[in-house]
Amino acid sequence: MNSSFHFRCIGCGSVHESAGPDFRCPKCGDLLEITSPAWSGKPADMGRAKEWKALWQQRRLSSKREDQSGVWRFRELLPNLNQDLQPVTLREGNTPLYRLQRCAEGTGLSQLHAKHQGMNPTGSFKDVGMTVAASFARQSGARWVACASTGNTSASMAAYAARGGMRSLVLVPDGKISWSKLSQALDYGALTCQLRTDFDGCLQLLQELVRQAPVYQLNSINPFRLEGQKTLAIELMEQLDWQPPDHIIVPGGNLGNSSAIGKGLMEMRDLGLISRLPTLSVIQAEGANALVRTMRETGGARLVSVQAETRATAIRIGNPASWKKAIKVIQDTGGACEQVSEIEIAQAKAEIGQEGIGCEPASAVTLAGLKKLLQQGFVQPGQSVVLVLTGHVLKDPEYVMDFHRGELFSPTPDSLEHLRREPIVLDADLSVVLRILEQAEKQEASKL
Repeated sequence: MNSSFHFRCIGCGSVHESAGPDFRCPKCGDLLEITSPAWSGKPADMGRAKEWKALWQQRRLSSKREDQSGVWRFRELLPNLNQDLQPVTLREGNTPLYRLQRCAEGTGLSQLHAKHQGMNPTGSFKDVGMTVAASFARQSGARWVACASTGNTSASMAAYAARGGMRSLVLVPDGKISWSKLSQALDYGALTCQLRTDFDGCLQLLQELVRQAPVYQLNSINPFRLEGQKTLAIELMEQLDWQPPDHIIVPGGNLGNSSAIGKGLMEMRDLGLISRLPTLSVIQAEGANALVRTMRETGGARLVSVQAETRATAIRIGNPASWKKAIKVIQDTGGACEQVSEIEIAQAKAEIGQEGIGCEPASAVTLAGLKKLLQQGFVQPGQSVVLVLTGHVLKDPEYVMDFHRGELFSPTPDSLEHLRREPIVLDADLSVVLRILEQAEKQEASKL
């Protein structure tokens, strides 16, 4: 593992050996990121890149706890824990890369894949960041860890805190979180507070709390989180035999994930692990489009906050903390930032579901956004695209049932009717079931 790391301000560039409880620069107040001399690439390091690739593959056969993690397996590119400490891990990472054949045909693409982070232990991409952040929280001696959350972060933090022998405090907006996600936090033993505010209000209160109480913050403001999340990019490149796709498309909420993926890509390029950067684009819901408005209205110079409202609750964030990091990644990779409607999200989610691959609504903005980028000519049909799916379908079953029962929109738009599969209530009569089956066969034949 690398011998040292330090904190660098993304604003003024000052370097610090330690970070305060709010993980902000003591000079200018901007966010900190983690960097290490060991991650700086030089032409003479190409042999090292080859050795690392072989080592990471070899570790897949190891029974060691850290090697069975799809995060700590890449520990040469992570900040180092004290030698006498083991990471807090639930064997996160190692998530599948699926080919989306039907979606590819529908969009005219020849190469379309989905990297499904919903296959992590608690059902979302948060786990790959939480294992690193929770490990450093435990190393610091923290007894309490805390987060503000729209759901996925709270579930992940509570699980890793329990695994690491720490207590967890969860702040969630009252009435604006999927019960499936909230139930996870409760089951993992978190002290859970539903606050009469939105996510941004929860996060603001948490920032004040960590300055007054011995509580360790585990939101994506914490740069250790992003170090873990950047391993998504490393694992993806390994799955693609180190041949970068043309485009990677990511949902945009608090924007830590897109920032982390971009950081990982740029470090891999600098180290000679990949030969070029993919274009990284961020997609938001129209009702939670702070980054879209920031780039369109201010050119990225000033954050335009919004009152967030979308059924894709995982990205219902109007004041994203990592907006500066995300803008830098988009600019450095030549990416785009686009928004999609609630109807477009629902349609994309159902289309991904017809591949036999479920995801939560926030994940589906990637496919919806891809369609727009294709229409604009930003993505070309002959290019390769990877969609990052951030959450499991069971994170929000209420959304799924509302869609298929025709209760998500009133009335249901014609563009969605053919995707609905409302359950049919019948008598327990074989002839009735056979008749329904026959009707379904005729309907399927009429589409051909």
